[in-house]
Amino acid sequence: MRTYYQPEIFNNTIDGVDRKRNIIATYYLKDRKEGIEFMDHLSLIQSIALESSTGTWEKVKEDTLEIRSTLSCKLVGYYQIPNEDKYTAEAVIQFAISIDAWIENLPMMLLSIAGNAFAYSQYLKLMDISIPDDLLAKFKGPKFGIDGLRGLIGVKERRPLSLHIIKPKMGMTPKQTADQCYETAMGGVDMIKDDEMTSDTYNCKYTDRVKYVMEALYKAKKKTGKMPIYLCSITDEAYKVHDRARKLVELGGNGILITYSQGLSSFKEITEDPEINVPVMMHGSHMIAGMHHIAWPVFAKLCRLCGADLMLTPTIYSSVPMVSHEEGLRTAQVKLAPLGHIKTTAPMPCAGVHPGTAPVIVGEYGPDIVIPAGGGMLGHPDGYTAGAKAWQQAIKGSMETENDQQFIEFAKQPENYELKRALEKWGMPKRPDSHWLRASEELRPKPMKFD
Repeated sequence: MRTYYQPEIFNNTIDGVDRKRNIIATYYLKDRKEGIEFMDHLSLIQSIALESSTGTWEKVKEDTLEIRSTLSCKLVGYYQIPNEDKYTAEAVIQFAISIDAWIENLPMMLLSIAGNAFAYSQYLKLMDISIPDDLLAKFKGPKFGIDGLRGLIGVKERRPLSLHIIKPKMGMTPKQTADQCYETAMGGVDMIKDDEMTSDTYNCKYTDRVKYVMEALYKAKKKTGKMPIYLCSITDEAYKVHDRARKLVELGGNGILITYSQGLSSFKEITEDPEINVPVMMHGSHMIAGMHHIAWPVFAKLCRLCGADLMLTPTIYSSVPMVSHEEGLRTAQVKLAPLGHIKTTAPMPCAGVHPGTAPVIVGEYGPDIVIPAGGGMLGHPDGYTAGAKAWQQAIKGSMETENDQQFIEFAKQPENYELKRALEKWGMPKRPDSHWLRASEELRPKPMKFD
């Protein structure tokens, strides 16, 4: 009998699979064939399911029913999206992917959920993954999370943390780097990080940078009473990076930065090492190249599982906006949402932000974030220390005021002079009004004045 659709792939629902042993991967799938009205979307999905697990385009005798039933991807959800183009098929689909296909093997897990499947459709996009209990237990997640970061710095109140991004991206000597860090530390900055483009350059090795910067921070601490976390970039070849992480700790470093191009498995090996008991930041870097096929909340969940204490987060208030407003916010929410025993990953709304953006960023992302600034701190008209002070004032003002006018009045107070100067240079973005919740402009609430 000819069978167009393999029942071991299709005759499934999300209620009938073992939720402890299967990842549920959710995809958006859109395909268009000009002039072809009968596209047979399920045949395409069958090819994707087999390519991501057991099969190939031509079945062989060893490809048994037992193998397919045990290890093939199973379609557990198909939700067609109506459209008016008869040549386009569009749907949200869900696969159940058995973790027995690769036991404890992170690279193979990534291949299963985000591998050859993308060759089958130009518009296939991985939107979400649900991690089963038996797999979640294998991950340790972040050592610190946002609460742990505050504890290391000595911040008792629940508020955002400020972070100085060292600029220029590369080229400074260890002493020049340390001098810049000293100035922002004197302004009260909470954290400092290398730019992701720096690891070792001809004139600045990471070992020298750690020594100089930590000496500068201890010098500042004697005057301020506060020790910022310095996230030193150590991205390198896989066989080198773990030794570099241990060496950094031996030298007295108190934070690590690694880019996504390092690979999640290599990253996870470092975060799970008990001897590397310092926060580790994941920098998005190469994620940007994959964003057409993988949604940022998926990246966020994977990096959190692998131990990222903090991680950059896209936002529309950035100088390099990459995703929709909703996807940026959802990325941050996924980092903070309950996830079994896994601690939070601190979101970092980033790129091109300045003190005037603090109220809207804090209002949208909440207090459990780290706000990184490079030019938006170092470009302060009165220098680096003033730039760091302006950010501390902006964070305080964002937590204590309810609207833009109150924030401006806060900036006018003499003790917040640095914030006022920052606003004079960069201003404040106005958050667009939302019109979704009222039928018309006339029905929107408006204040009234009485004599």
